[in-house]
Amino acid sequence: MSETLCSDDRCTPPIPVVPSHWSLPAEPASVRCARRAVVGALPPGCSAEMVDELVLLASELVTNAVRYGARRPVEMVLWFVDGYFWLAVSDHGSGRPRIGSPGRRDCGGRGLLLVDRVADVWAVVARPGCGKSVVVGMRRR
Repeated sequence: MSETLCSDDRCTPPIPVVPSHWSLPAEPASVRCARRAVVGALPPGCSAEMVDELVLLASELVTNAVRYGARRPVEMVLWFVDGYFWLAVSDHGSGRPRIGSPGRRDCGGRGLLLVDRVADVWAVVARPGCGKSVVVGMRRR
């Protein structure tokens, strides 16, 4: 996914792939946009399962950012490094996401349960100034 550039027998190190980055309005329609953006940014050859899982993760994280963020744009970044696809969704809200324990009849509260089951690794990272990012990693299969 990177190229080594050589000129006059001098080689530069491989140039890393530039992450895909989106700024989305804090509105429900952004969830659909996030799903489409992830599909469009993934390289050819990704398995259908990988695509579906990354789209699900983007959908859940952007939904939470729109619902619980501070009504400011939501940022989403997708990049590939060291065998992992990394997806970060950031908002300016002060709340810290946590896994809930919804009842059987509850309509919501399962987003981070899905993230926890699907992602190979995930964490909540404080942003300098205000807000947080939820970062998920998926080993490429």
